[in-house]
Amino acid sequence: MAKQHDKQFKEDAVQYYLGHKDLGVKGCAKNLGIGISTLRKWVKESQSENGIQVRGSGNYASDDQKEIAQLRRKLRDTEDALDVLKKAISILGK
Repeated sequence: MAKQHDKQFKEDAVQYYLGHKDLGVKGCAKNLGIGISTLRKWVKESQSENGIQVRGSGNYASDDQKEIAQLRRKLRDTEDALDVLKKAISILGK
């Protein structure tokens, strides 16, 4: 299962790499407990115009968006459970 890292961790990882280039990407990634390609991607993103991107599952622009996503998941799970119960009632009612 992939770990999610916040923007601060990503920025700190890039700074660590920049301060320890003698270790190379491989050594820095190992010390940070992340993949080599992940660190390379973060370094490349940090040099881009937009900076390091923090997107993906679990990363929301605001607490409201996070709550909305959680409520949508709960609603979907509840609707799924209701469908199962409806099917069970129709089977048992025969």
